[in-house]
Amino acid sequence: MTGEPGVLPLLQMALRIEQDIFVIRQRGREVASVVGLEHQDQIRIATALSEVARDLLRMVGGADVAFHVDAGADGRFHLRADLAPVAPLPGGRYEPQSGAVSRLVDTLSTSTVEGVTVVRMSRRVPANAPTPTPERLAEFRTELGRTAPASALDELTVQNGQLIAALDEVRSQRDELAVLNEELAETNRGVLALYNQLTEELEETNRGVVALYAELDEKSAQLRAASESKSRFLANVSHELRAPVTAIIGLGRLLTDSASDPLTAEQARQVDLIRSSAADLLGLVNDLLDLAKAESGRIEPDWADVDLRPVFGQLRGTLRALATRPDVELVVEEPPTPAVLRTDEVLLGQVLRNLLHNGLKFTERGEVRLRARRHDDRWILTVSDTGPGIEPELHERIFEEFYQVPGATRVGGTGLGLPYARRVVTLLGGTLELTSEPGRGSTFTVSLPVGGA
Repeated sequence: MTGEPGVLPLLQMALRIEQDIFVIRQRGREVASVVGLEHQDQIRIATALSEVARDLLRMVGGADVAFHVDAGADGRFHLRADLAPVAPLPGGRYEPQSGAVSRLVDTLSTSTVEGVTVVRMSRRVPANAPTPTPERLAEFRTELGRTAPASALDELTVQNGQLIAALDEVRSQRDELAVLNEELAETNRGVLALYNQLTEELEETNRGVVALYAELDEKSAQLRAASESKSRFLANVSHELRAPVTAIIGLGRLLTDSASDPLTAEQARQVDLIRSSAADLLGLVNDLLDLAKAESGRIEPDWADVDLRPVFGQLRGTLRALATRPDVELVVEEPPTPAVLRTDEVLLGQVLRNLLHNGLKFTERGEVRLRARRHDDRWILTVSDTGPGIEPELHERIFEEFYQVPGATRVGGTGLGLPYARRVVTLLGGTLELTSEPGRGSTFTVSLPVGGA
């Protein structure tokens, strides 16, 4: 008999006649049961043995059969059956007549053991089966030796019982599969209905979205047209108003000129009132013109490297005269050196002058301070005051055109300075933000890139 050198087989037997096929099947099932294979695996390896035995009996007239238990490379034990043909196999290899045989076992191959060609098959032993120690294997051999092979009729009876049980299991699985198929079909119908419903709702939503976008596009076009019309109106009105206002100022200056006829005290007071009102009106006209230019995009920055020190010095000199309240101090700090950034000097001066002027108007006591600092690649310019402060909900509203903060501290103005300042700062590539609390003053922060927009 073939086998590993020095290792006794659990059982060995001969295959010579048809009846031996039934005996091999029975004994194979018994060996599988003894070593601990589960019931279904016992039937599988027994069926594979009978099929291979039938092929070898027909092809070469028989084989010698031996059963072993081996330790595999996967760390698990395997029940191995070797069938050594009594004559050379055609082509030196065995190919099962039924392709299903190889699916009944873990391995099925043709090997050469000690110069003898062997058809070898194996099945893994469950991990919870008793460990096949040499003592245990000896017990297996003794137990198998005490049992006698049954007759072919008995084996056929057992095989038929197994077949009937398998058929019953197949019928049960078929019935379960039919139930599952019906449930799946019902689920599919529900999913399809839901899909159709969702598709209809999605299409309806898409139609609504398309209509909404069309309406938004129309509204946007109307808003753009309205904005352009407003800008043209402001520009035209401002130009039309500037000439008569300038004429009024000129006439008022002539009336008070020393070369003109002298005026009474009341006449001089009224002329001064006319000149003051005309100057305020001219300031409003200029603000309207600046805002119209900013909104229409007609302002083109004159980019240059600007030193903040002379800019701050000019602001310090020109605005000192506006700090007429004795309890308010204007402080313009010297910026740290080097204080150069790429911007438009005129536009930047307008923005800072506007912010300082606002602070001086609304601050009754304390100070209005301008300072600058460098932070990474940006210049941070802040104008802070000790005025009444602004409610948080009004922080964005004060950047709306013609809006002024209500209250007892309200002073004259157009409400156009801050909207214009923010537009100019944006044009210069920066931001203008407000930090303020009631009773704690206000801080306007201009952030500009060092290298320009």
